[in-house]
Amino acid sequence: MIEYTPEALRQIDALLQHYEAQQRDGAAHALLTALEQAERRIECDPSAGLAAPRPYPQLTQADRVWVKSGRCWIAYNISTPPVIAAIFFETSNIPGRL
Repeated sequence: MIEYTPEALRQIDALLQHYEAQQRDGAAHALLTALEQAERRIECDPSAGLAAPRPYPQLTQADRVWVKSGRCWIAYNISTPPVIAAIFFETSNIPGRL
């Protein structure tokens, strides 16, 4: 199982609370599914991530890679083992929120 940073857990919680307040059960389910799929992809091949989300090449960092899963961009540290560090909905202003 992949670990999450406290910041990533806060981001997930905020998204889930937002979906709950909007009564968007399907969106909450899609988020959890995207996280599960990302975890499997990362576990199978941690080096398969992208240097940055395609729309934001300026977010490249030596110790972090990104994977697109569902409608989310998920950043993870390429430590051993990998650790998920951030989760953003695809239309978020990711640079403005990092």
